[in-house]
Amino acid sequence: MSGKILWIDDEIEMLESHIIFLRGRGYEVVEATNAADALELIPKESFNAVLLDENMPGIGGLEALQKIKEINPGLPVVMITKNEEEAIMEEAIGEKIADYILKPVNPNQILLSLKKILKSEEIIEKKTVQSYQQEFRKISMDLLYAQTYEDWIQLYLKLVLWDLRFDKLSDKEMGGILQNQKEEANSLFAKFIENNYYDWLHSEQKPIMSHTVFKEVIRPVIAANKKVLLLVIDNLRYDQWKIIEPLFKKSFRSATERSYFSILPSATQYARNSFFAGLLPWEIEKKYPQYWVGENDEGHKNQYENELMIAQLQRLGMKDVKSKYFKILNAEFEKKVYDEFKSYSNTDFITIVYNFIDILSHAKTNNNIVNELIRDDKTFRSLTYTWFENSSILKTIQLAAAEGYKVIITTDHGTIYVKKPSKVVGDKESSTNLRYKLGKNLQYEEKDVFVINNPEDYFLPKVNVNSKYIFVKENKFFAYPKNYNHYVNYYKDTYQHGGVSMEEMIIPIVTLE
Repeated sequence: MSGKILWIDDEIEMLESHIIFLRGRGYEVVEATNAADALELIPKESFNAVLLDENMPGIGGLEALQKIKEINPGLPVVMITKNEEEAIMEEAIGEKIADYILKPVNPNQILLSLKKILKSEEIIEKKTVQSYQQEFRKISMDLLYAQTYEDWIQLYLKLVLWDLRFDKLSDKEMGGILQNQKEEANSLFAKFIENNYYDWLHSEQKPIMSHTVFKEVIRPVIAANKKVLLLVIDNLRYDQWKIIEPLFKKSFRSATERSYFSILPSATQYARNSFFAGLLPWEIEKKYPQYWVGENDEGHKNQYENELMIAQLQRLGMKDVKSKYFKILNAEFEKKVYDEFKSYSNTDFITIVYNFIDILSHAKTNNNIVNELIRDDKTFRSLTYTWFENSSILKTIQLAAAEGYKVIITTDHGTIYVKKPSKVVGDKESSTNLRYKLGKNLQYEEKDVFVINNPEDYFLPKVNVNSKYIFVKENKFFAYPKNYNHYVNYYKDTYQHGGVSMEEMIIPIVTLE
């Protein structure tokens, strides 16, 4: 059976041919000649939808609609009317009708409306699966022949958009196939990075990267506009941006979307300092030693972002730009920035670093409630949307739009959902990050890592003469042999960053007007 329908119309006998048509399509149709009888039936029987005549004696269609929604708010109602008055339509829509049809009624109109209401998810799912099946082989071939960073950006964006489409599907098997293809993509992407990363750092032929994105993308926007707001959302991945994008588009005419590559390590200490300084980490350490906090040094690793940015603005010939910098670490300060935003309306360039997603990803590891809420990428995206929808930072961006600011939204690096351990052994001085290690006596599984034996060649600081960096690839994480099972169980299925994956390294940067 296609569904059980209640049709309420005082002239129901004139619709017998339509009812026969629907029954022939597998629908069970229950007839009611007035709203009073129908309202008694609804609590007793399980209907999938109601067809409701707007103009009836006694209890009219709009009143009946309101009463139906009181009895069963989730029951879809299709209003059938010959009245095209806008006010009546608005009232019906306000009561959340599922659809409306103008008389004279064509049986195919009824069928299409019911399909849209009752079968749309099934139809969309079937179409999505068919489309992905057709696309699967092409993506697989493109992965094998991807040779440039532009190729990898396009492949990653394509896989993310499929991931978002699959969020709406109930077919878990197809979702598993897509996840396997993403894992294959990350394996090949890691080889691409190993083969090209050194050349990027020593050549003009490279993608936009952490240390060049400010100069290449943000500086021209500042130069061309009187007011610019830069929002750096820590850990923001491309899929999370696509989920929250509609919230920001409400306040802007257009969005220009680009991608850039995080440097390695794809971690806050390195990537974000590099972003604000316009320099690679080794260059920051040499040029501004007072602003660089090493792996084994005490203190916050990103406490000098504003100073590094001001120095970069001066090097770029923009020392006269009036700038303001905020780092939001809690909801109280987030609201304070919003409340006081208008007092900064004469500022040319406002930067806000927003640590919410980073806090969420760490909370999944350490907080049982958050761990239950975030079970996979889909639920992480959903929670990200809910947070932003009700946040003061969104209100701040809307206020900035009203004040004439052009807004740039980006991040310093992404994050990846780790599933597989990779054994590593290090000394006491080895860094603690689960996706990269800096140390002098590191032992590791070679197939799992990208190794940098000479950090200076990659513009990376080192702790001592024999220091090396290792970066774990794909969705793996480093685990020490001591207390191995406990360690693996604690960190498996958590979000980490610092290593080599598309999710961590391919970064969105969006300009909103």
